[in-house]
Amino acid sequence: MTAWKLAPWFVFVLALPAFADEARHVALDDVPRITQTKLGLHGDPINVALVGTKEDLIAAMLAAKWQPADPITFKSSAKLAASVVLHKPDEKAPVSNLYLWKHKEDLAFEQQVGPDARRRHHVRLWLSAKQVNGRPLWVGAATFDTKVGFSHKTGLITHHIDANIDADRDKLMEDLKALGRMPAADEIEGFQTQHDGHNGGGDAYHTDGKLLLGSLDNQGR
Repeated sequence: MTAWKLAPWFVFVLALPAFADEARHVALDDVPRITQTKLGLHGDPINVALVGTKEDLIAAMLAAKWQPADPITFKSSAKLAASVVLHKPDEKAPVSNLYLWKHKEDLAFEQQVGPDARRRHHVRLWLSAKQVNGRPLWVGAATFDTKVGFSHKTGLITHHIDANIDADRDKLMEDLKALGRMPAADEIEGFQTQHDGHNGGGDAYHTDGKLLLGSLDNQGR
């Protein structure tokens, strides 16, 4: 009799992780799948999501050796150009703006690869209106810049991305998990229904369609 009375509680406890996962995934339902350029062209696909405060996010990214990108100004743009031409480091070089929910990214981070800013891992992040377990939900687009050149669509100078966008998605989450502050990321299958496309610069990309979602801890607060 005692075991029978406790059984519903065991069922409830065992079901809690499933309820939590469902809440996390429902929060992504109305997230746009593709960013846009200022001209309204398709940008880079959304492929990562993080749960945590802005302070948690910045602290985790800095600890993972991802540097915040400088705002786009004449000075920062000139510094980026000098980095590429003179092969000088610029670990906080600006990234071009992309738009989600009609506003540009809230945060952007990067990791320079090589002697200058032409090759870099980078991610743009937007704060969504949703929360997961009372904490902010951020969504982002992680890609790898391979070189600087002219846009295939606009003719303007831009970075070109590597076609395998899943690689940078995976790298970002692995970097954060390596800190010991984030458990294994959830894999949201089928988030992207189109597995091949082109971004606003005309660069081709392909993906397995997954979005990776992870929760950051509160950095000890």
